[in-house]
Amino acid sequence: MTTEITDFVKVGGLGDVSSALPRALSVHHDVRVLIPAYREILESEYDIIPVGHLPAFADLPACDIGKITCRDGLILYVLMCPELYDREGTPYGTGSSGYGDGQDNGWQDNDIRFARLSRAAADIALGEANLDWQPQLLHLNDWACGLAPAYMHWQGQSIPSVFTIHNLAYQGIFNASRLSALGIPDEAFHIEGVEYYGDLSFMKAGIVYASHVTTVSATYAQEITTPKFGCGLDGLLRCKADQGRLSGIPNGIDDSWDPRTDSHLIQAFSSNDWSGKRANADHVRRHFGLTPSQGPLFVVISRLVHQKGLDLTIKAARAIVDAGGQIVFMGSGEWHVEEALRELAIRFQGAIAAYIGFDEYQARCLFAGSDFLLMPSRFEPCGLSQMYAQRFGSLPIAHRTGGLADTIEDGVTGFLFDDMQFGSYMRAIQRAFSVYKSTDLFNAMRGAAMTGRYHWRQSIVPYSKLYQQALEQELVNDG
Repeated sequence: MTTEITDFVKVGGLGDVSSALPRALSVHHDVRVLIPAYREILESEYDIIPVGHLPAFADLPACDIGKITCRDGLILYVLMCPELYDREGTPYGTGSSGYGDGQDNGWQDNDIRFARLSRAAADIALGEANLDWQPQLLHLNDWACGLAPAYMHWQGQSIPSVFTIHNLAYQGIFNASRLSALGIPDEAFHIEGVEYYGDLSFMKAGIVYASHVTTVSATYAQEITTPKFGCGLDGLLRCKADQGRLSGIPNGIDDSWDPRTDSHLIQAFSSNDWSGKRANADHVRRHFGLTPSQGPLFVVISRLVHQKGLDLTIKAARAIVDAGGQIVFMGSGEWHVEEALRELAIRFQGAIAAYIGFDEYQARCLFAGSDFLLMPSRFEPCGLSQMYAQRFGSLPIAHRTGGLADTIEDGVTGFLFDDMQFGSYMRAIQRAFSVYKSTDLFNAMRGAAMTGRYHWRQSIVPYSKLYQQALEQELVNDG
């Protein structure tokens, strides 16, 4: 169950995960994806076959279930409710960061929209949707899916469920007055239920009622049990960890991220064959209006929000340019960050470029043409950009946190700094400049980064093991 899938609609890494992980798991499991029928899905080339209907519940409208079979055989169940999902904008709203959950310009009815999705998942799981297929386990993703295990619990029955936290900072918090509209029983509104500092939290519901909670790196799984990263839920998450019901399974990347075969690139290349990488760098400089240069090319490909540490990179920009470097920014997000990047590109014309938006084709060229990826995130549950960069021989410079700490080997496949201070970040950047000047060391690090691969195949075993454990525990509980 997800709210994004890169095949049709993507805001962040969840879209990539929801597209790649089910396909990786399908080698061993019958995996199907439930997602709202957004406008992008309704207008796609695929035929949608009606397969089910769900009645209204509380203030959640009645809806239909359609079925799409992707070209590679992946089956999607799409929740067809045009008044909720057929809209222009992101899955969550129209806000700059793309995530509308009360912290952004989200749709005013997001509680209804995602409660409807969660209730549909619960009904499908319990065999009440009249489909010709019923799952043995639900895998739920982030706050918008959090009520699914809760709805099953409140009906007095359930199947095993795994709830994955991709970013704890977005929690789906709504006013407690919405309980009745969402069909949430009053007795669930307490500290061991859905109550969160006087409000209702979809994220907390998922954590409380799911069989098992995962997050997307081992380090982040530990970090969220601390007050610094726990977003007010650290106590609950510590309890889950103590019960053995919280674990970290890292994300991966799929086979399309291969510089030898990626059709997006200007020229293919491989480890120790850098002519193709230089061709991509030349393209990037031409396309983004940078002057020809023998210096290092730095890129930022990111949502432009506070979490991502863009303030540090903006502050470091002059020093990078003065040392002979160039920077290309790509992304969208908070208005003041976008404006700061536009001003930076004007101020350092020919050395800094800013593309506000996202272009998959050019993003891949940026990974392929760059020497270094700047990723000073304040926190990063997993991160995919650093894996993409490494696969394409671009060395990440990142804060030692979450998935960045787990996927970057300092001085071998990238550069890490330990605290979110400008001086620490600059020292990591200076180390990168020094390595760049040492051609043999630089090429050795690029080669190591390209071969130290994190693939979704590595996640199949821990997820399959976790699914089996959840099914076995359910049998014990039933017994």
